[in-house]
Amino acid sequence: MKSETYIQKAYRCILQNDFEEALRWFEEAIQANPGDAEVHYRCSITYGRSNRLEMAISHAEEAVRLQPDKPEYALHLQHIKAAELVQKARKMVEGRTDVTKSELYQAVSHLKSAVAMDPLHLQAYVWLALVYSELNEHALAIATLREVIALFPQESSLQHIMEELKQRLKSYLQEPASDRKRGHENGR
Repeated sequence: MKSETYIQKAYRCILQNDFEEALRWFEEAIQANPGDAEVHYRCSITYGRSNRLEMAISHAEEAVRLQPDKPEYALHLQHIKAAELVQKARKMVEGRTDVTKSELYQAVSHLKSAVAMDPLHLQAYVWLALVYSELNEHALAIATLREVIALFPQESSLQHIMEELKQRLKSYLQEPASDRKRGHENGR
């Protein structure tokens, strides 16, 4: 079969929300024509939508290698790499009560890199604001959230998060100074 036939089958699967089967057809198309940057790019998008970021990055890198003059390939690669950094940061902090200050700062580093790579990555900003808040860097948390609200004013959930951050700041400021200092020393 020609790679175009595999691609058509992949798109039919996507329309049926069968992304695993679509990925199988994209991989078949790549087997048929491994030097086709566009197929690697499309396959990468589907892996990204399936949250299989390692494979998405691999195919995006191959698309860029094969056709470096296509800016959309490079932008997609940056977007996927940013998503991977957000995923790493989330895994470091989400749902954990034993997160160290060092891990929080490492998460901040990942999230700042994600924002630099993809300045429109909403989740990178939100998680950066939340991690800043965990570090009691409330002014940075609020400033970060204000930045993303300016980018995405239609996102009503951001206002809810802003109110939560303001409440955390208010609670923090109401703590006695000795408790705040002790919290900083203990990594809180």
